[in-house]
Amino acid sequence: MTITPIAPKPEIATVANRNAVLTNISWQTYQALLADISDHRATLLTYDRGTLEIKMPLELHEAINRILERIIVALTEELGLDIKSFGSTIFNRQDLQIGIEPDSCFYIQNAHLIRRFQIDLEIDPPPDLVVEVDIHSSSTRRLPIYQKLGVPELWQYSRMGIKIYHLQVDKDKYTEQQYSSTFPMISGEVLEDLLAKSETMGENQLIREFKQWIQQQ
Repeated sequence: MTITPIAPKPEIATVANRNAVLTNISWQTYQALLADISDHRATLLTYDRGTLEIKMPLELHEAINRILERIIVALTEELGLDIKSFGSTIFNRQDLQIGIEPDSCFYIQNAHLIRRFQIDLEIDPPPDLVVEVDIHSSSTRRLPIYQKLGVPELWQYSRMGIKIYHLQVDKDKYTEQQYSSTFPMISGEVLEDLLAKSETMGENQLIREFKQWIQQQ
């Protein structure tokens, strides 16, 4: 008699602030969930070898994310750099059993290599820069995934400020650094100052003044 093993029952590890972490989730279940909810949703999924995080961004999260996006685009415009923005595109690696949707991601140094609308990480390089906004959740469990994908630079916003992380050459870990590798004149302090100004200033005015600042550097 053949006994079919029973798959572990999915469990909710934590649920707080409109975010949930579930364990014992198979890759097939994760892929089925992605297909089922498609693009008509307001959630971001992160998968790491059986653990699924469901992130449901709130208004403040989206506002900060959009400002940081505009700052990055403005930098590339003023510095004459190419850019391809992919927002919260789904990045999957079945061989590594990981999948993630960043708040925002950008191809800058490798923008010339990306010519398709759909990214395949088995062929294409990972994004050059990723933005993570943590209002009510922590991106701690997402950092190892970006490390495995080989994302060179990460900007992480939290209520404590903005940290800039760089992936070391040996790809063993991220290290915090004062300035961006992609934009050497940009520090966490500069980004925090811009976000503070955005609370009382319209976005277009903020970006105009920021572009003038870039030209003076």
